[in-house]
Amino acid sequence: MSARNILVINCGSSSIKFALVNEAQEQFPLSGLAERLGSPEAILHWQQGDERDSLVIAGADHRLALSHLLPIVQRVAAGELHGIGHRVVHGGEYFSGASRLDAVSLQAIRQVAPLAPLHNPANLLGIEAAMKLFPALTQVAVFDTAFHQSLPEHAYRYAVPEALYREHGVRRYGFHGTSHRYVSQKAAQMAGLPADASSWLVAHLGNGCSTCAVENGHSRDTSMGLTPLEGLVMGTRSGDVDPNLHSHLARTLGWSLEQIDSMLNKDSGLLGLSGLSNDMRSLEQAREQGHAGATLAIEVFCYRLAKSLAAMSCALRRLDGLIFTGGIGENSALIRSKTLEHLGLLGFALDPAANARCVRGVGGPIQAAHGPLVLVVPTNEERQIALDTLALLD
Repeated sequence: MSARNILVINCGSSSIKFALVNEAQEQFPLSGLAERLGSPEAILHWQQGDERDSLVIAGADHRLALSHLLPIVQRVAAGELHGIGHRVVHGGEYFSGASRLDAVSLQAIRQVAPLAPLHNPANLLGIEAAMKLFPALTQVAVFDTAFHQSLPEHAYRYAVPEALYREHGVRRYGFHGTSHRYVSQKAAQMAGLPADASSWLVAHLGNGCSTCAVENGHSRDTSMGLTPLEGLVMGTRSGDVDPNLHSHLARTLGWSLEQIDSMLNKDSGLLGLSGLSNDMRSLEQAREQGHAGATLAIEVFCYRLAKSLAAMSCALRRLDGLIFTGGIGENSALIRSKTLEHLGLLGFALDPAANARCVRGVGGPIQAAHGPLVLVVPTNEERQIALDTLALLD
């Protein structure tokens, strides 16, 4: 049988990120982005090999954008498209793995939308548009939360009244599950260990950041919670703050819940601490030039990351190594180095030359000769979504 092609779609409220994944090819035959959907500036960008192209699709919604994308996908796939995999942010407790999309699974995604009001409705827009345009194709939802459904109850429950969990689903769900799953499997391969008999600490670091404890192929704890705001310092998200901050700001400044929510999600994190940028590359450059805010943001980011990784170790009975992934995790030697300086009690130490070498897609071990394993593993969520889709096709 010839190698199969899966179209992977990740829909936002005004965008569609896509990739055509061939199971036999390392590089994607086609990838791109439709952005500013619903506006006069809507545009479709795509890349095939080294060639880049764009198409103005003024006013296009998700369905119209996908209808423009379809002929391009079919041409690159030579008419052989075997399925579509959709990234869906929140699966609640309904989904512990990927799911074929049908009336039942669609209704379940709609029911958990209140847990991810910014994400699930946008994901549904893309799903519904794709199902109308490709009615004969198998379509699959892959959930950011599904990998973390293996957390034990003592790790996912909040210390709040029982009724909030039983009646309203208030618990820790975790996110970035597709990435944590993919890189922990890759790390096991790199270390010559079975994925189902290895234990890892994982740091997924990008504009959104989370840590995860992975034991024998299963998530045992993770830093994000009911929403992606819990846990680490991120690009514009605060991560953990005193839960009473909301009432303090409402009482002393007269802020509304909407103002506080917006501040914690959009104006905090690296941006808020530095007063400069949410981009780690810009902050590292500013730090070198003596910018106090950038220096502080990096220090807080690394310390809080180290604290979270140390906390995650409580969920593991042994430790085979630590994994860095995501845009920052794969490219910032400084962040990796400063984070591990705080983890001396766990024995971590870096080889400076190996650490400096692992940037721009180069992965591999970066630990000192006699220290525990530390790996840089480039993530590939699109490929994992395609693999999950293929597994359901089989």
